[in-house]
Amino acid sequence: MKKQQPQISEDKILEASWELLGEEGIEKFSLRRLATRIGIQAPSLYWYFKSKQNLYQRLANHVSKMILEELHSEGDWKEQLTELAITVRSVLSRYPCSTQLMMMTLPHEPDIIRFTNRMLLCVESTPLEQEQKMQVVTTLVNYVFYFVLDDYQHERNVSAIFKDQETLPGEEMVRLLNSMSETDAGLFRGMFTNGLFDLMGTDRAFEFGLKLILLGVEQVIKEQEK
Repeated sequence: MKKQQPQISEDKILEASWELLGEEGIEKFSLRRLATRIGIQAPSLYWYFKSKQNLYQRLANHVSKMILEELHSEGDWKEQLTELAITVRSVLSRYPCSTQLMMMTLPHEPDIIRFTNRMLLCVESTPLEQEQKMQVVTTLVNYVFYFVLDDYQHERNVSAIFKDQETLPGEEMVRLLNSMSETDAGLFRGMFTNGLFDLMGTDRAFEFGLKLILLGVEQVIKEQEK
């Protein structure tokens, strides 16, 4: 009896892609691995996506669509940018490797374009020049991208260290810092000992960084209004 081919669709491919990215990361992601996961031959994927980059574009478009659906911001430009940053971080944190995908793709998909346009609308009411408005949203979204990516990579690094070493990462760090002079590592050692590095990746750290960006934008606006 001839084996029946599994029914596939673009949505099923995207769903399987997110699962594979979550399990193996973007470094090991390939269309061949994806096809194996779905239970089809790799060439069958090319009916839906011409290349891996084309699939990446569609995944990034999916993330942009989710951001747009969850972004419900009102108020002045500062309130809108705050809600934008929080929403982008929330969505990126739920989709594995989505930050890398957003950084690796071009704005050649409809929802990516809509997302970019929505960001620009947040600052449209300000007296900033057009290129400054673009710089504001670019700086903001790059901050969110880096924050999420840094937190993701930190968790992977810690997991790898736990897997490869018998001693805890903190114990290794304490020994290293104690072997260094006050001149070379004094401030760093004090922050590490007081647990300040534990704030990395937290809501508190995210909100403070966001505040710095918004205060900077506000200062530029005040200078232009003089």
